Amino acid sequence: MSDPSPAPVVLDVWCELQCPDCRTALCDLRALRARYGDRLELRLRHFPLEKHKHAFAAAQAAEEAVEQGKGWEYVEAVLARVEELDGEGERFLVRIARELGLDAEEFDTALVDGRHILIVDADQAEGKAIGVTGTPTYVIGDERLDGGKSQEGLRERIEGIADRLLAE
Repeated sequence: MSDPSPAPVVLDVWCELQCPDCRTALCDLRALRARYGDRLELRLRHFPLEKHKHAFAAAQAAEEAVEQGKGWEYVEAVLARVEELDGEGERFLVRIARELGLDAEEFDTALVDGRHILIVDADQAEGKAIGVTGTPTYVIGDERLDGGKSQEGLRERIEGIADRLLAE
């Protein structure tokens, strides 16, 4: 029996939806997605920072978007309009869901009942345990790359690691 296509390389992206550096990182993520397609699995991980008062709600909303099948689309839409999130908070999170054709009522309910809090808390705890201090931070293979300080050259480093892992 022929071997099915190899498992994709996983890139964990520790992200915060009120973080301007994460918005800057979207170009790199789009380029990586275009270059690798299914061979690279981008996994959204949450690391809401306390200095951003809507980041925790935004992380929960992103999880609801994942459940409704449009996780990254939602993340990109929110990051593109960080200023509105700063100003409006949860109302904005629900409005973005509606704009993307998601079930906005379900978003509203999810933010009230806190059904995604455990996922966000677990991501944050894992992030702290492996030394994530800011966003975006990437983990690929067993290497952690901190994008919060500078995005410069980061995509090339990720591609180098991904190419090596895919060749193994």
